[in-house]
Amino acid sequence: MQEEVTGNLSGLKTSEIKALERLYRRRVAPSEIVSSELVNQLALQSAELHRQIGVLIDRRGAVEHVFVGDASKIFLPDVGRMRGGKGRFRGLRLVHTHLRNETLTRDDLTDLALLRLDAVAAITVDAAGRPGKLYVGHLVADGAAEKPWKELPAEPATNSQLDFTELISSLEAEFGRERRVLATDAGKDRVLLVHVQLGRAKDSEARVAELKELCRTAGVKVLDVLVQRRPEADPKFLVGRGKLDEILLRAMQLGAECVIFDPDLSAGQARAISDATELKVLDRTMLILDIFAQHATSRDGKLQVELAQLRYAIPRLIEKNTMMSRLTAGPGGKAGLGGRGPGETKLEINRRRARERVHLLEKKLEALAGDRRLRRQRRTHRDVPIIAICGYTNAGKSTMLNALTEGDALAADKLFATLDPISRRLRFPHEREVVITDTVGFIRDLPEELTRAFRATLEEMEDADLLIHVVDAADPDRDQQIRAVDGILDALGLSDKPRILVWNKADRLEPGDAEYLARHGGGFVVSALDRATFGPLLLAIERAMWQQGKDTSVARVVQA
Repeated sequence: MQEEVTGNLSGLKTSEIKALERLYRRRVAPSEIVSSELVNQLALQSAELHRQIGVLIDRRGAVEHVFVGDASKIFLPDVGRMRGGKGRFRGLRLVHTHLRNETLTRDDLTDLALLRLDAVAAITVDAAGRPGKLYVGHLVADGAAEKPWKELPAEPATNSQLDFTELISSLEAEFGRERRVLATDAGKDRVLLVHVQLGRAKDSEARVAELKELCRTAGVKVLDVLVQRRPEADPKFLVGRGKLDEILLRAMQLGAECVIFDPDLSAGQARAISDATELKVLDRTMLILDIFAQHATSRDGKLQVELAQLRYAIPRLIEKNTMMSRLTAGPGGKAGLGGRGPGETKLEINRRRARERVHLLEKKLEALAGDRRLRRQRRTHRDVPIIAICGYTNAGKSTMLNALTEGDALAADKLFATLDPISRRLRFPHEREVVITDTVGFIRDLPEELTRAFRATLEEMEDADLLIHVVDAADPDRDQQIRAVDGILDALGLSDKPRILVWNKADRLEPGDAEYLARHGGGFVVSALDRATFGPLLLAIERAMWQQGKDTSVARVVQA
């Protein structure tokens, strides 16, 4: 047994510390939360020192730790700051004194939840050292996010009728039933989403909806979404300290293993949050990189994903970084969220080796870029116009390519289903044809690492004679998405490229909305699921390519 008193020992005499050490010899019956003898000794010594005194008692009734605070709060030992096992109670209950006749404080209840204690109890003590009331709190399986605990009615401290053995048995059974329900999502990463609205930003709802969609695409289970509005980001945690405690409480209550933040975290913020919560910490860019790692199939795409992962990881590669270290393979060697893809084994190499790997990847991608240049030169020599389909992710670009060309490109109701450029031929009357290329979807605040890595797609757009900007007309956030795509094209130096605006998914619009877009939207309203809606669009493409447009015959399609 540990014979050591911890906490705020400044000013205590050796004899007083020795008296506190004798608390280790006290035992309580397993069915008692605290014995009357221990209550009296805690109260007497607490009054003499005018400090709060606490003990941690195990399930056998033995005192495991003794610690001292000041008049208003206690200081738990370091071992108590470690999180309890996932889904289990720690097997310790906290009993301590209060000198100001107060009930359980917010700090008491927060420690109960964060440390996953069996229970927390406070004994009120008067100036003469007489114990008064006993206040007890415990966790509940279905508590609210901001209050995952229950406080029991006060009792006389020296005559508690609480059967602790029965209480803890019922609580563990209740939490066991909750875990069995959660097991239905076995195999999925279980995450909390945290969105911080900074300043006067007004797109929080759209960003949260997009973050949920990214999680669905990544194959993770979203347990809850927490939102905080701040005038500016906290430099250490992004969120405030109080919000961080709420995040940890909610994660422990719901059994979340990971927290995903939007907007992106700095390397320092990621480390600080992970150190404070002991949770896996990701941000929006890392989530997007994980999706890219899942969807990359070609050699080109896999190399691009690895390059983007490494470029994002290098500033975060330090001696001990939980943001990175928690992204490696889990039990059984299976990689978790954010740890998939070619770069998963390289996220913890040192900076020098990471930069060497980046240099090697850049050389490999440059060689592949040479092959792509040769293919584009052949098209140029044959005088075949090139059209690139661009737009926000999941706007229906691949579906439109398939409908225009009777192709078989992967089209899925997911974000970033297409990573590699896919080209097909579309033949018009008079033996005229174009090459149409599907490109990776854009997203607001596109990370620079992704823009730099996915040169293959960007090269296709740079060489294109015409861009077809596809918009999900049924998305309530479509205007913001158009602005995001326009901003990215402008950043890439493609804003002057000829462009046709296409409002897709007209089948999901009300008739009046479709008619309004057709008249005032400045583009063409189509449904990629209905080729009969393509007539005006095909005519516009023909006019743009050959400045004619007199022949309105239906275009014949063949695959490249």
